[in-house]
Amino acid sequence: MNKWVVLLMAMVVVSCSSIDCPVNSLVRTQYQFTGSDGSVLSLGDTLTVVTARQDGSDTILFNKGVNTSTFHLPISYSHPEDQLVLHFDSESLHLADTLWLKKEDIPHFESVDCNASFFHKLTDVRHTHNCLDSVVIINPSVTNDDAVVHVYLYPKTDD
Repeated sequence: MNKWVVLLMAMVVVSCSSIDCPVNSLVRTQYQFTGSDGSVLSLGDTLTVVTARQDGSDTILFNKGVNTSTFHLPISYSHPEDQLVLHFDSESLHLADTLWLKKEDIPHFESVDCNASFFHKLTDVRHTHNCLDSVVIINPSVTNDDAVVHVYLYPKTDD
């Protein structure tokens, strides 16, 4: 009888996986509007973000956000540089800025039981200056951690 109990316990231990798949497997970049003093800003204009596809068309990633201070965007797995167009719309003004975000793709393996994924390392950013004064990468490591802000967007101020 003791042999059966030991054998059953051994089977239970062997069958359990020591690695659980993450609950949040989405890999997204988080952007935050920030003032020159480091405070979080809430954008009064309506914000829409689009990106260009490889076939030349575009797709909306973030649609008509109002009073936006932070937002998450997906990141591509196959391009060394993502191009994002941020449209700022108010009653009297319609402007857009383009961001070019260079990155390295890093294959990420958790377990054979989990889906394959890629993490990313942001290496450079450049942008136009219609509404944005500057754009800064503050955390270049993009993983499935949604709590991390990766890019600060500093809007132009009316001086």
